[in-house]
Amino acid sequence: MTVGQNIHSSPIPVLCHSCEARHSGVCGALDPDQLVRFAETTTRHKIEPGGALIGDAEPVYSYSNLLSGVVKLTKTLSDGRQQIVGLQFSPDFLGRPFKLESAINAEAATSVTLCSFPRAAVERMMKESPELEHRLFKQTLNELDDARELMVTLGRKTAPEKVASFLLMIGRNMHSGVDSAERPTCFDLPLTRAEISDFLGLTNETVSRQLTRLRADGVIRIENKRHVTVDSMSRLEQRCGGRVAPL
Repeated sequence: MTVGQNIHSSPIPVLCHSCEARHSGVCGALDPDQLVRFAETTTRHKIEPGGALIGDAEPVYSYSNLLSGVVKLTKTLSDGRQQIVGLQFSPDFLGRPFKLESAINAEAATSVTLCSFPRAAVERMMKESPELEHRLFKQTLNELDDARELMVTLGRKTAPEKVASFLLMIGRNMHSGVDSAERPTCFDLPLTRAEISDFLGLTNETVSRQLTRLRADGVIRIENKRHVTVDSMSRLEQRCGGRVAPL
């Protein structure tokens, strides 16, 4: 936007002005003209908790920017056993370009708002905008770092450290870009106790016991079983065992 332009005279589509993906997500790589053409192919929609976004081995026809909420990624074995393998937060890009079939299940863990666009439109725009391709590549590398961090958490951390690390991950991602190390951070847990147990490889009883311990020690406060307040993120990080890489 040039000096003197305002929100009403800018060629940027109206819906894109307040969109986090426009500023810190992949769409920030597009110039106004590209964004206008790209926006012509998009649809915005809301999915309630538990709603399926895509299933394992399903054909991929579109991708999405996650505008709000949390998406749960899972893998299912042939006998029906399921494992949560990751979470995605706003303004993440959902999908894997150039892949014809999904290799994962994606489900709305909370109520989510998506801005979706056809696969062909994304792949065409990637050819026009090397910066868009760069941002998608950067998100892929960030997801790889997250997966390595999860491997350490599952393989080496104690139960108290696992639960603290999970809370730190949720708090940081739901308040990305905000310096809240020494300020209260509030969020609703996007997973049930059973899902947290599955994600961390712990029993329900162990997760509940560790949450109670963190609350008794004054590290967190919990209301209505899901609403968590962390008065000091740095104090929570100290309970995670070793250095935790920023997400």
